[in-house]
Amino acid sequence: MSTATLVLTAAGSVVLLLFLVMKARMHAFVALMLVSVGAGIFSGMPLDKITDTMQKGMGGTLGFLAVVVALGAMFGKILHETGAVDQIAIRMLNTFGEKRSHYAMGAAGFICALPLFFEVAIVLLISIAFAVARRTNDNMVKLVIPLFAGVAAAAAFVLPGPAPMLLASQMHADFGWMILLGLCAAIPGMLIAGPLFGNFIAKRVQFTSPAEDSFPEVPKDKLPSFGFSLSLILFPLILVGLKTIAANFIDKGSRLYQCFEFIGHPFIAILIAVLLTIYGLAYRQGMDKTRVMRICGEALQPAGIILLVIGAGGVFKQVLVDSGVGPALGHSLTGLGLPVALSCFILAGVVRIIQGSATVACLTAVGLIMPVIEPLHYSGAQLAALSICIGGGSIIASHVNDAGFWLFGRFTGATEIETLKTWTMMETILGVTGGIIGMIAFTLLS
Repeated sequence: MSTATLVLTAAGSVVLLLFLVMKARMHAFVALMLVSVGAGIFSGMPLDKITDTMQKGMGGTLGFLAVVVALGAMFGKILHETGAVDQIAIRMLNTFGEKRSHYAMGAAGFICALPLFFEVAIVLLISIAFAVARRTNDNMVKLVIPLFAGVAAAAAFVLPGPAPMLLASQMHADFGWMILLGLCAAIPGMLIAGPLFGNFIAKRVQFTSPAEDSFPEVPKDKLPSFGFSLSLILFPLILVGLKTIAANFIDKGSRLYQCFEFIGHPFIAILIAVLLTIYGLAYRQGMDKTRVMRICGEALQPAGIILLVIGAGGVFKQVLVDSGVGPALGHSLTGLGLPVALSCFILAGVVRIIQGSATVACLTAVGLIMPVIEPLHYSGAQLAALSICIGGGSIIASHVNDAGFWLFGRFTGATEIETLKTWTMMETILGVTGGIIGMIAFTLLS
């Protein structure tokens, strides 16, 4: 087929996906699978190849991510149930003081979201914002914008978040560089889009905190120490970082190098962290085995739904690649003479605006850009920088087709217009900041 036909197929597929999810109110998983079939048919793929490609896309995406997401969900849930997440948030507030509570909320959101899904982190931490607002009489906007920005920054850029982990694995990026560059993008982005923008927009938009906080607090006498709580959250990140350090300073054929490679793999790093939280924290606090099992089971329920949608996004991505739609669109964009890092950002941003999901935007952008960059043999560090560019583009301009848009409005009581002025602008500032940092890093590493 001609390039124009393939590009129209891609555009039509995304428009159809938008219609099915927004207008027809079809579940995202079903819509993605259906649109994948349609994209395969209209791009001229043989019918038997379409089903093989769908299976390949589902397995290729979830083969790595399913283990990480499942273990990460258990890890985050146990940390919450034992009070470790609450301890970190409380210490942050005490350290920053009430006058700088908006900075504390951003920092707490960022750190506590590292082992958690975006939605889970918000549910667990929003009550802190309500409590601080009541004590300080601050406008809720000034507190919730930094909180959401901190959680969103961690979810978009920093391992072991599902989206950054997905990008790193699909792009074959170096995990150590992904951590470093992710932090370089997330921290400035969180500060600009969170406390600074939150302080600005709070003068123009007002939210009222709810009369009652329905989220229970862990008793102070049962909270683990701040140092131990923080070390648990950072533990898997340190193991992955040690693997990268070993790759640069230890002989690759040595036994020591193999050990670092083993414990630094995300599977093993998060598995060890889960075991440490169970045996080193949960049991020490007096939790019985039945309760720990229940916590782990509850953690897997939302993870299963997320994984299905991610897998369906992987199917859509794989169909775009195998049908030739991806290479055609990617080459069309690069044919405009745009730098590859900017192309990554724009591709992810366009898909994000059209269909809403940051995860699907990441998967689709990877599928479109990989055929272009694979022959260039970029290093793992450069691929990490490009992953950050995609991550930045994937969160810009959140609007009514994004679940995060409605999550923000539900918890804050904001109207759609108020949500556009606050949440949408915050996400865009965060994404653009991260994307620019990713582009700068790619240029310096080239």
